[in-house]
Amino acid sequence: MNSLKNLTVIIFLLTTTAFYSQNKQDWDKIKSLKVAYFTEQLELTSNEAEAFWPVYNKYEKERYLLRKNGYDELRNRMKEADSFNEKEADKLLDEYLDYEENEEELDKNFFVKISKIITAKKTLKLIRAEQDFKHKLIRQYRKKHQDDKGNR
Repeated sequence: MNSLKNLTVIIFLLTTTAFYSQNKQDWDKIKSLKVAYFTEQLELTSNEAEAFWPVYNKYEKERYLLRKNGYDELRNRMKEADSFNEKEADKLLDEYLDYEENEEELDKNFFVKISKIITAKKTLKLIRAEQDFKHKLIRQYRKKHQDDKGNR
């Protein structure tokens, strides 16, 4: 079983390198790799996976929309903070704190829902798998860009 797991991770890393870029087709491939990676890391049964993925996908979409509609705008406005008077800065800080509360509430609701579908242990493994997957993508992205620079 360990050799199968190691083989899966190696295949994941190799395919991620080949697939990582910003076009839609590649994002779909990354999503497929994520599904396979999470399913393996969480050791989801077919029944668990059937119940898990719709809830996870909805959460991921809501989180994306929250970030796209909230945080990106706030971050852009924060770049101009030096030009704000105290009242404007206070207002932006309140908006930022509201965003953080909304994000935290979204996360909390998701983990309450998902822990009814999978065990608490698997929920903790999900948190770790999300972090690990993100770090692997970042490492592959950096490696790809370093390789690209070396080939110029």
